[in-house]
Amino acid sequence: MKRSTKTCVIHVVSSEFQAGLYSVCGIVGILARNAHFAPELLERATRSLAHRGPDDSGSIILHDTVPEPLEIGLGNRRLAILDLSPLGHQPMQDKETGNWIVYNGEIYNFREVRQKLEKEGVRFVSHSDTEVLLKAYGRWGERCLQELSGMFAFAIWDARHHKLFLARDPMGIKPLYYYASEQYFLFASEVRTLLGTGLVSRRLEYSGLLNYLTFGSVYDPNTLIEGVNMLRPGHHLVFEKGQTREVMYWDLADPKRSREIPGRSGQLNRKNLEDELHGVLDESVRSQLVSDVRVGLFLSGGIDSSSLVALLSRSGVRLNTFSLVFREADYSEAEYSRTIAQQFRTEHQENTVSQRDVLDSIPAAIQAMDQPTIDGVNTYFVSLQARAAGVKVALSGLGGDEMFAGYPSFRTVPWMERLGRQWQHVPGMLRRPLAAAFGRLSPETDQNRKLAALVGDPGSLIHPYFLYRMLFTPRRRNRLLAISTDHALEQANAPLLDSLNFSQRLDPVNRVSYLESRCYMLNTLLRDADFMSMAHGLEVRVPLIDQRLAERLFTIPGSWKLDGELPKPLLVGALQGALPTKVVRRPKRGFTLPFEHWLKDELRSGVEEVIRKVREGPLASVMDSNGARGVWTDFLKGRTSWSRPWAIYVLHRWCELHL
Repeated sequence: MKRSTKTCVIHVVSSEFQAGLYSVCGIVGILARNAHFAPELLERATRSLAHRGPDDSGSIILHDTVPEPLEIGLGNRRLAILDLSPLGHQPMQDKETGNWIVYNGEIYNFREVRQKLEKEGVRFVSHSDTEVLLKAYGRWGERCLQELSGMFAFAIWDARHHKLFLARDPMGIKPLYYYASEQYFLFASEVRTLLGTGLVSRRLEYSGLLNYLTFGSVYDPNTLIEGVNMLRPGHHLVFEKGQTREVMYWDLADPKRSREIPGRSGQLNRKNLEDELHGVLDESVRSQLVSDVRVGLFLSGGIDSSSLVALLSRSGVRLNTFSLVFREADYSEAEYSRTIAQQFRTEHQENTVSQRDVLDSIPAAIQAMDQPTIDGVNTYFVSLQARAAGVKVALSGLGGDEMFAGYPSFRTVPWMERLGRQWQHVPGMLRRPLAAAFGRLSPETDQNRKLAALVGDPGSLIHPYFLYRMLFTPRRRNRLLAISTDHALEQANAPLLDSLNFSQRLDPVNRVSYLESRCYMLNTLLRDADFMSMAHGLEVRVPLIDQRLAERLFTIPGSWKLDGELPKPLLVGALQGALPTKVVRRPKRGFTLPFEHWLKDELRSGVEEVIRKVREGPLASVMDSNGARGVWTDFLKGRTSWSRPWAIYVLHRWCELHL
C-alpha cells in the first residue's frame, strides 16, 4: 500500500501582518518525532525572540506522516526594514513545492538571483528576498547557497523530501543553534530560546567552559549548554529520518579559488590591484545600503569606519554618521570622527556620554548576553544609543583589522611561530629548566606567562596564534577548575585544529588573517555584535567582511598587507588618498572602556562578592574557589589584567541567569 506524502498545515499559532517587508531577525523551530508539543510552547519560544524583531511575528505548525508522524513548528520575529507588501510575511510557503521557510538576514543580491530564476521559468508573487530564497531552494536545492551573497540563517521544511534544511552564511554573521534528541530536533537564533522550551536540559557543557576560560568566548560549534551546537559558518545541515548531516559549502581558505596576481613585485600592478579593490569595496558597501528606514554609520574616526564614509561619499548617498563622545578626554575620539564628518559633509550626530552612563548599562548588557563573553559591553551601549537616536540599521567597520592585517598579531604571531620552531631544536633536558628559570626570574605578568608556555613546551601548543589570543593559559585554567577535563579538552580543541588545518596552506600573514576571522572575529566580535544590537532591535551590517571582498583578499600575498610605517596599506591605498593623514596615522585604539579602573573602584564590591560566591553558586561543582580568589588577588596586585576576574564574574552571572 502506498503511503501518503501529503504535508498539511494543522495550526496557525499566531500571525501579525503589518504593511511592509521585514528583515527577519529571530527564528525558531521545533520538530517532534512520534510526539506532540503544545502550540503554546512554540508561541512562547517565538515570543522570547521579540527583542530581535519587535515589529511583527508569525508561527505555524505543520503535520507530516512520511516516513513517520512528525509535527513541525516554525516561528519568527521581525524587524521592519523595507516598505513593500504583506506578501513577505513569514513563515512563508512555496505553493508549488509545499516548502516552508523561516529566515533571518538579508540577501544582498536577491534581485540578481530572482532574474536568474525568472529566466528558468520561476514565477513570483512578492518582491521579497524571502521568496527568492525559498524559490531558489525549490529550484536548485542545496546548490542555491552558491548563488547567495549576504548575511543569513534560515530553515526550510522540504515537503517533497520530508526533511529540514538549515543553512548559515559563509562569514558567520547571523547565528543559528540546534539541539537533537531521540524525540525532538530544535533550532533557534539564540541559545536562550532553546533553553526556554523546557526540552533542553540546563546542564553545563565542559568543552564550552574550557573554550570560554581559554579565550573569553565559546568557540563554535561548541556552546555552554550540553547538547546544543552552533551551525558553523559556510555550512548547511539536513535533519532527516532522525539523523543530522552537516556539510561545508564554503570556506575562506578554499584552494580552488586561488589565482596568481601578475607581476606581484611591480608598482604598476599594485596600483591596478588597489583600483580593483576600490571597486570591490564600493560594490560591497553599496549592496548593503538597501533600506527604507534610516541607516546610520558607526563612526569612530578610525581607518575602518572612515573608509566606509569615504566610499559612500562618492556615491551621492545621504550619509548619517553617528559617534559616541566621552566627557572624559582620555576616552574620547571626537577629534577624529569630527574631522571625517566635516571633510565628507555627513549629517553627523554625537551622543555625549559619561563613564557613569556606560557603567549603569553593565547589568542590562550581561542580561542581553546569549552566551557569556568578556567583551560586548561597548557594543551594547553603542547599540542602545543608536536605537535611541532613531537608527534602525547601522553599518559597522567590524572586520577591517582581520581582512586588512590591522592587528599587532599579524607581526607578533609569525615571530612566535619562528621562535617556537627554533626553540624546539633546543634539547628537552635544557629547554624545560631554562623555561622554569624564566618563569621564576621574570615578573609575573600575563605576557610572561604566555612566553613561558611558548618556550616551556612549544610542541604541546596547538599554534602560537591561540596562545596570543589566550585569556588563561592551560596551567592557570587548570587551577581554576575542580573537574577532570581530559575528554572535554579534545572537543574544546577540535574547532581550533579545524581552523589551523584549513590555514596551513596560507602564508604567515594570511594564516593569521584566517585564524583571526574564524576564531576571534567569529566567536567574539560578530557574536557580540549580533546579540548586543538585537537586544535593541538594531540591525548591524558589516561591509568589510563581504564574501566577495574576503575571497579576493585571500588571493593576495600577505606581504602586500603589511608596511613598515603605513597601517593597513591595501585598504588605505584602495581609498586613493581619500582619508586625511591625521586619521591614517593616528594611534590604533578601539572603543575602550576603563574596566581596569572600574574593577578597583565602582565595580569592585560586586565582583568581589561574586568571586566569594563561586564555592556556593552555579559554578560550585566545576570551579575551584581558591583558584578564583587567586585570580582576583593577582589583579589587585597588578599581576594580571582586568579581563581575567571579569571573565569569572560574567560567567557566574550568566550561569545564575540561565542555569
